[in-house]
Amino acid sequence: MAASLYPSLSLHPFRPHLSHRATSFPTKNPTFLLHRCFQLPGGRSLPSRHFSVTPISGDSHRTTSDEPLKVFEILVRVAASALLFLGLGVRVCLAAPTRHPPVPACDEQTLQEELNIQDNDKGNLNNVQKIEDGNMDAAFETWKSKTFALSVPLRIVVLNASIPPSWLKELLQSQGRRLRFSSKYAASLENIFSDLSASCNTGNVGPTSTMAADIVTVGDSWLNFAIKGGIIEPIKGVEDQDWYTGLSDKWKAYLRRNCEGEIDPEGEIWAAPYRWGTMVIAYKKSKFQQYKIDPIEDWADLWRPELAGKISMVDSPREVVGAVLKYMGASYNTKNIDSQVAGGRNAVQRNLALLGKQVRLFDSKQYIKAFGVGDVWVAVGWSSDILPAAKRLSNVAVVVPKSGASLWADLWAVPAASRFKTNQIGGRVRGPSPLIHQWIEFCLQSARALPFKQEIIPGAVPSALENAPAKLPEELTKGKPKLDTNLIVGVPPPDILARCEFLEPLPDALVSDYKWLISSMQQKPVPGSSSTHWIQQYRSNMN
Repeated sequence: MAASLYPSLSLHPFRPHLSHRATSFPTKNPTFLLHRCFQLPGGRSLPSRHFSVTPISGDSHRTTSDEPLKVFEILVRVAASALLFLGLGVRVCLAAPTRHPPVPACDEQTLQEELNIQDNDKGNLNNVQKIEDGNMDAAFETWKSKTFALSVPLRIVVLNASIPPSWLKELLQSQGRRLRFSSKYAASLENIFSDLSASCNTGNVGPTSTMAADIVTVGDSWLNFAIKGGIIEPIKGVEDQDWYTGLSDKWKAYLRRNCEGEIDPEGEIWAAPYRWGTMVIAYKKSKFQQYKIDPIEDWADLWRPELAGKISMVDSPREVVGAVLKYMGASYNTKNIDSQVAGGRNAVQRNLALLGKQVRLFDSKQYIKAFGVGDVWVAVGWSSDILPAAKRLSNVAVVVPKSGASLWADLWAVPAASRFKTNQIGGRVRGPSPLIHQWIEFCLQSARALPFKQEIIPGAVPSALENAPAKLPEELTKGKPKLDTNLIVGVPPPDILARCEFLEPLPDALVSDYKWLISSMQQKPVPGSSSTHWIQQYRSNMN
């Protein structure tokens, strides 16, 4: 009964010999096995696809005993058919044509003619290219020769011999035709200050005047007077400039001033440095050796009796009185002489009078000349004056006093042209050129230091104030005269530099002390001295 309920369901109409034996199932829903067979070549096997569905009992699926032999026979026939198919495929491939036909042969004459034509075409193209290149070069040269309205002007007034000539050449090479640059050289810092003051006093500002320049040189000793007199204006937008962030804190503190020119941490930046130096003492070694005089090392040596009448010195009151203060162990920037200097004003006055007897000439313009012609053996002045002269002379030594000296600096400042209402200077009344920051940054780049290190220009770049420069390699100084000095590439040794100082503006209370000191100097200097003339000149300047 079970066999009649679950018959064997054969889907092999052409393969009755592969039928499965029916079996009974203990459950109502049987599980089916699907057998897949393939049509063998020669028509002797099953159709292409054959499925048999056979009920499976709970035990196992059984096949007849002759099934392994039949399966083996099927596999043999499949292998034979595959070999036959592969053989036919190889024959077809051998008979098929190649993918690319062979290149037809040509005679040598035809080939040579074609090559000649190609060479001629190539030569013509080269000629055309050369003509086009020549036209482009000519057009470019014509363009460079033109002055465009979009070029940016920059006009400077600079102290003569304070910047290397190579700077201007390098600037023009870097900026090209975008920059319309002009420069004017002034003989002295005093001339620049006088020109600026004259414009403010008269109100007359022309396109070539110093006041109409975008940026000018101002000495640090003139800075407070220039600010107080309103002849320069603060440099705007310095906080965002790379050149300002690169300055040391010492420079920033010194250049930040209020409207009275006094150093003020809450003030504005009124100038940017580009060169600095120090006060030095030069002496003739030949004379010192001849008269068996010890070399000069410090300020105290100026008071030696054997040097009386043999000294020339600048006529700056700050430098003269400052030398006395340093000799007495005090600072150039002493705020209260009575409380900060041993012996007070009276002691300073006595030493100042003695120095007046030692110095034959107080004259910032003639002191170097007197030293050069031999009228004096010692010269006291700024390194910017003395170093070039010492190199021209023989047997001269230059020293920075070991107790320290004053420092000087040349600065870039912006004239206060915007205060004038005039059409004589064009857009300059609205402010300086937008290139002033670029110019300042150019001057402060490390590449600009080489002319100072090679001593082409006396002084040093601002960065050398904090980072002592190393000596130059011998190949860069070979063949150049060597100067007997304690300066290292224009900079004092670190231990001496630490005792040097910039001159700060004098407080009003201290100005009266300076007037008293100068007026009380000995009125009868040694023969040939110009001290009386200097005293009279200084009195007029202090009033």
